Amino acid sequence: MLQVAFCMFDKFLKTDWVLTLSAMLLLGISMAVLYSISMSTASEGGLSIFWRQLIFIVVGLVCMYIFSKISYQTLKARSTGIYFLTLFILLGVLIFGRTIRGTAGWIGFGSFHIQPVEIAKLALIIFLASFISQKKMELEETGRLVASLVLSGLMIFLVIKQPDFGSAMVLVGIWLGVTFVCGISRKKIIIIIALISLSAFVGWFSLQPYQKDRVLSLIHPETMDPKGAGYNVIQAMIAVGSGGLAGKGIGHGSQSQLNFLPEKHTDFIFASISEELGLLGSLLVISLYLLMFYRMRIIAINAPDNFSYLVVVGIMSMFFVQIMENIGMNIGIMPVTGIPLPLLSYGGSSLIMVLASIGILNNIYSHKEIIVKSEEY
Repeated sequence: MLQVAFCMFDKFLKTDWVLTLSAMLLLGISMAVLYSISMSTASEGGLSIFWRQLIFIVVGLVCMYIFSKISYQTLKARSTGIYFLTLFILLGVLIFGRTIRGTAGWIGFGSFHIQPVEIAKLALIIFLASFISQKKMELEETGRLVASLVLSGLMIFLVIKQPDFGSAMVLVGIWLGVTFVCGISRKKIIIIIALISLSAFVGWFSLQPYQKDRVLSLIHPETMDPKGAGYNVIQAMIAVGSGGLAGKGIGHGSQSQLNFLPEKHTDFIFASISEELGLLGSLLVISLYLLMFYRMRIIAINAPDNFSYLVVVGIMSMFFVQIMENIGMNIGIMPVTGIPLPLLSYGGSSLIMVLASIGILNNIYSHKEIIVKSEEY
């Protein structure tokens, strides 16, 4: 009886509760750690980090609800306009954007700043899914591959020019994820990997000096300037290692509370979590991410059409690359790229777009429920 009631309630709200509640738990962990961090930065505005993030969460939840109610078919119909509008915004950022931490990728509104590249991630997912699903019958495999690469490359180029190497890698990951599930031959996959490797080699010479230092500090952070290029990685690894099994407790992390750990509320929030909540807290975070990936996979398998399937794959790719990049740089196996950890790092642009993505996933899930119901009759 309870199971029947739950199924009726679930169908009424048309929400994947496992996915949504996993995201809410991650937000809860984030707010607990941000609260402790804000207590240690009283001279910077007291609880400003905590309260600002709370505002971002409220806005993000509203966006999640809106996108869960707007049919994904509406996004498909407007995908081309979304793509070109995003290109226009990225171009405008290069001309009029504000520079923060060496990246001219921000638009300021008073004390708040928007990072359009976060919008670009979701825009690229929607556009690629629409383009590939529509052109599958019109273009051959090679033509579809080249066209999608060129169109994605324009957006990636504008992001690199900011320069935001980390976000550019996320966009590349989105393109790879969506492209690889479209039935491309093994030969073309090898060619793609070879071209990406060649591009990475050539791109090394176009990197800014500080970006090269970040990559070099990955190999031997202790041999780099310990107060310069290698400092972030060294302090993050100390914070992760010092947490032990159960952590030092919320508000008792020496690295984060005494401000040894840089960007402890954004780039290195995973190190803050590891220090204060320990290995168990870190495993909880990773487990929640894995649970979200599992639910995304279920939604993809039951997607009602090719467009929605590709959208889910694109969102999965976005999450995967950002999580791997962020956690990797926190434990010293990836270069520091400034990529936020989804649902955990402080920042409005990333959080709102991630919650909007979850809203889109729930919308696709709701259409799956409708199809199942129609098939039963």
